[in-house]
Amino acid sequence: MRSQLLVLTLGLVAGPAHAQWPAITAATPIGDSELAFTANWAYDHNAFHHVGEFGRADGFRNDSHFRRRETGFVLRRKGVYDFTLQYDFEAEVWMDVALRLQSEAFLGRDVGALRLGQFKTPVGFDSVGSSRNAPFLEPALPVQVAYAGRRVGAEWSLQRPHALASVAWFGGNDLEGDNAGQTAALRAAWVPRNAAGDVLHLGVAASREEPDSASFRMRARPEAGLTLVRLVDTGSLEHTEAIHRVGLEGLWIEGPWSLQGEVLDVRAARGDGFADVTGRGAYVFGSWVVTGESRGYNGYATNVVPAATSALELLLRYSALDLDDGGTRGGCQSDWTVGANWYVGRNLKFQANYVFAHSDRQGVVSDPEVFGLRAQLFF
Repeated sequence: MRSQLLVLTLGLVAGPAHAQWPAITAATPIGDSELAFTANWAYDHNAFHHVGEFGRADGFRNDSHFRRRETGFVLRRKGVYDFTLQYDFEAEVWMDVALRLQSEAFLGRDVGALRLGQFKTPVGFDSVGSSRNAPFLEPALPVQVAYAGRRVGAEWSLQRPHALASVAWFGGNDLEGDNAGQTAALRAAWVPRNAAGDVLHLGVAASREEPDSASFRMRARPEAGLTLVRLVDTGSLEHTEAIHRVGLEGLWIEGPWSLQGEVLDVRAARGDGFADVTGRGAYVFGSWVVTGESRGYNGYATNVVPAATSALELLLRYSALDLDDGGTRGGCQSDWTVGANWYVGRNLKFQANYVFAHSDRQGVVSDPEVFGLRAQLFF
């Protein structure tokens, strides 16, 4: 399988050095609407070094396999509605399955959009955007704790050139029958600069979840997706009555340069005399598009689009997570990640990451390093 992928990769990137790669599209008109098929397939390799005690059988292991095989379609009529259905055949889970209605088509004026179905919760700027636009192989440490995934619910959203806002309510289970409970969420951002290659985004997102299970857990992988090992972990926090999530987000794009960061706070409010437990963290990263293009923006940062055949982006990220609070000793971790992204046309992306992790949990110090590669095809 690895050799087949290598041959495929070499074949795809070979060709005229200065040719413009044609974009892959799979759309067809249906009356006044359009049906577009979508895919986002990513094949990863993870190699671990300096793993210490995590070199045991249930610890870190070098691995290569698909990280995601997202496939689906979007049926849309511009300015009226869009219906999205996506399934990840690798994780075997439903992704976005939602209908969005544009108010202007029904009310005669734009007062926002209504979305119904399963879609992403809003806390965790690094994960709420599309996974095809991910700047690194995996989300930063605190985002893994704060991001609640997809839930079934309803959302009103409004987007203007210099501001955006959304309010959502999620109830019951997700489409896998998990995460029973209710969640209220909101997000707002001010975008004083919003032009191609010139963006300043300052936002806040928050949610309050009441889980039916009365249990919650905070933990994070070392920014590597092909392992089940977590260096920091609170264990199960029983008697949890509510989960409060808050995130402050920022994005700056100036030509080929960009900075992005978040400060995140997650609190498990517990009853029956048990103390609340709070996890805190932050990350910041910078990127430079060596070939001169800019990261895109649509309310979230998007992929670089090459001006010619391909584009090269270099990145550096620092993330930190603290899961020690009172008698709960989940541990502390900080990671440095060096990254490179090579964009070939509009539909191919090759990524390389090297993670230097450091964790301290209940006196056990670990300093593993992770080398990660990804080949990604999306349309």
